[in-house]
Amino acid sequence: MKQRSKQPVLVQADDGQTPARSNRVNFFELAYQRIEELLVNCELKPGRNLTMQEIQDLTSLGRTPVHNAVNRLATDTLIIVRPRHGLQIAPIDLARERMLLKLRRDMERFVIQLAAERSGLVHRNQMLHMERVLADRRDTMTLAEFNKLDRRIDQLILAAANEPFLEHTLRPLHTLFRRIGFIHHTHMAGQAKLDGTIDHHLDVLNAVANRHLDKAVAASDALMDFVDAMFDAMEKGIDPSLLDCSIEPLL
Repeated sequence: MKQRSKQPVLVQADDGQTPARSNRVNFFELAYQRIEELLVNCELKPGRNLTMQEIQDLTSLGRTPVHNAVNRLATDTLIIVRPRHGLQIAPIDLARERMLLKLRRDMERFVIQLAAERSGLVHRNQMLHMERVLADRRDTMTLAEFNKLDRRIDQLILAAANEPFLEHTLRPLHTLFRRIGFIHHTHMAGQAKLDGTIDHHLDVLNAVANRHLDKAVAASDALMDFVDAMFDAMEKGIDPSLLDCSIEPLL
């Protein structure tokens, strides 16, 4: 008798369809991006329990790409798969994520160095264009608009660094901290303005695009310091139910 594979963190999907490989890849990436956006803006609240069908309904995508995307997000520790009990959006553990920020700091410093050294004319042109967009929209950009552009900035810098291993490691960290930023700017009193985070991203883009290695590393460290300061405020003032919706709010 053939033994069943013991892979509790993965969800098996088989809808009987075998689309072309290019379509499979495209829909998988689309599913991942849509679920990631729902996680970042907390439409999928931390701590929420739900079913695979609910995620399919939210993304308007089919069974196979959604299952594959959920498997990757489970590997990224953003979704918890509970066999026979559905899914849970991973609650936010501020202590853990602050510890992971130390890892991200070192990795960002490394990827920024590579990007500054290896970036070609096309990469640098795109960085300077993004810098202009951020500068022009500094006082009017919404958080949703910034997060979409921030995702593209991360992708561009990783592409310029040209080391695929870094993408697989940094991608979930970027999502974790983009979600922290969303909660901070949305729910912390007096923190709605984005000028601080935009200014730090402008410094990074400008330094990398102009291949100023020391300035790029310093700008990356300053951005990580800015993110770290968010934790000081959130540890003292954030409603715990925003980090885990299974905790009932006090009011």
